[in-house]
Amino acid sequence: MSISRRGFLAGLPLLMAGCASTVSDQANYATVSNEEFPLKAVPIEKIKPELRRQEVAYVTPHAPGTVVVDTPARRAYFVLGNGRAIRYGVGVGRAGLALAGNAYVGRKAEWPSWTPTPNMQRREERYRKLAGGMPGGPNNPLGARAMYLYRNGNDTMFRLHGTNQPESIGLAMSSGCIRFMNHDIIDLYNRVQVGAKVVVLQA
Repeated sequence: MSISRRGFLAGLPLLMAGCASTVSDQANYATVSNEEFPLKAVPIEKIKPELRRQEVAYVTPHAPGTVVVDTPARRAYFVLGNGRAIRYGVGVGRAGLALAGNAYVGRKAEWPSWTPTPNMQRREERYRKLAGGMPGGPNNPLGARAMYLYRNGNDTMFRLHGTNQPESIGLAMSSGCIRFMNHDIIDLYNRVQVGAKVVVLQA
C-alpha cells in the first residue's frame, strides 16, 4: 500500500510525538551515576507504557503536594494541582493492603536499612539473622529510598519505597508495602516534603 506525500506529512507529527515520548520515557530511566549505589539504565521496552512515570490529567480534591496511592489500580499520584499529577506504576504487597485512609510522611531516608518484622523473624530463620537490620544497598528490599508513613505521631509501619525487583511493579506481591521502581521513588522522594499528606485508597 502506497502513502501519498500529503498523507505522510499529515502523519509525521504523530510519528514524531511517539518518538519524542519514547525518548522522554527512556530519559526517566537512564543511568543514575551520582548515587551512593549507582543505578543502571532500565530498557524502556521492559516497562509497560501504562506503568512508566508521566504527567497525566488527574482531578482530585486533594491539595498539591499530596500523594494518592490507588492500591486496586496499582498506581500512585503526586498531585501537582490544576487537574494534573505525576503518575507512577507501583507494586502492592500484603502490608500495602493493611492501610487505608490518610497518613503523612513522618520521615524519609536514602538507601534505608531494613529490619524484618517480628512476624517474619518468627516464621523464617533467614529473617532472624537480620534482626539487627540489613544495611542499605542494591540488595536491600527497600531500594533506593523510603518514606515512612505516620498517624498521630506514630509509625504505621507502612512504607513507600523502592525495589530491586522492577518486574514486580504493577503486581500484587506476598510482602512489602507500596513499591516503586528505584528511578521513580527517587523522583517522588525529591518532590515530597516531610509532613506531606498521603492518601491510600483501597477497593
